[in-house]
Amino acid sequence: MSLDANERAVESAYDARAAEYIDVLGDISQMADADRALIAEWRAMTTGPLVDAGCGPGHWTQYLWEMAPAGTDPSVLGVDLSAEFIAHARSRYPEATFRQGTIAQLPCGDEALGGILAWYSLIHVPPEEVPRILREFARVIRSGGSILVAFFDGPSRVPFAHAVTPAYFWSPEDLADLLGDAGFACDPPLRRSREEGEASVRPHASFIARRR
Repeated sequence: MSLDANERAVESAYDARAAEYIDVLGDISQMADADRALIAEWRAMTTGPLVDAGCGPGHWTQYLWEMAPAGTDPSVLGVDLSAEFIAHARSRYPEATFRQGTIAQLPCGDEALGGILAWYSLIHVPPEEVPRILREFARVIRSGGSILVAFFDGPSRVPFAHAVTPAYFWSPEDLADLLGDAGFACDPPLRRSREEGEASVRPHASFIARRR
């Protein structure tokens, strides 16, 4: 696995805090109801193999596998930089498939996927590298397939002190432009803030973007 300096830093940061992260945010029951509903809705309209890009401890990967519509291909591959996350995911969720690696080089053929879940997996990518990641997503998603991407809504490319390792805000407008450049047509952004009592109060947003 060939990683650049930023990817190695992210890998090390999450490996160091993997146990803590898994305890606080590593189970589907700990996720917001609105997030589960959105991902289930997207899964219901998505056919073919999927990738959970930046899968963390694997709970969303398993959720995608469980929510596959009857009679469709349930195949889901979770990819993450963190060896600790991947080891946990393989142990806890044996039905899904997990691989340590970078989302910049997905182990998939051209137009092989029905969709990609990118659930806060772009936030640690340096802004100048995001277009390259989106082009990689476009390479592996078939025409008509889609990406569900979630991120922190704020002034584009501005870093903030994430709990684990530095991350970046994106505005829905700017990220939609980059997705368009990569070959995706975006649905309207879904903006929401965390409910009172949730771990983060930063504004959140998400897109479903379809491969043209």
